[in-house]
Amino acid sequence: MLLCEFESLNNEVIEMVVILYPLTTEKGVGAIEKENKITLVVTPNATKKQVKEEFEKFYGEKVKKITMLVAPDGRKKAVISLERKGAASDVAAKLKVI
Repeated sequence: MLLCEFESLNNEVIEMVVILYPLTTEKGVGAIEKENKITLVVTPNATKKQVKEEFEKFYGEKVKKITMLVAPDGRKKAVISLERKGAASDVAAKLKVI
């Protein structure tokens, strides 16, 4: 499921993808279970604010903290810590990661 942001430009609605897909590496899945964090690959120009707004809107979970990084392969990742205990597992199940 892609998360989108809508912007208005000259009375036209432009759809901009913010979150691309969840990261399903061993380390990423381990963080879901142990640290209540989920890792998502985002667009290169995505900001923490955009990712937080879209994540909370589509998944209904409060975000505690977001850490952004650019991997050596050029992908931009957002590591999202969630407020509610066990929330990362619930979101991962919705995304069919675990």
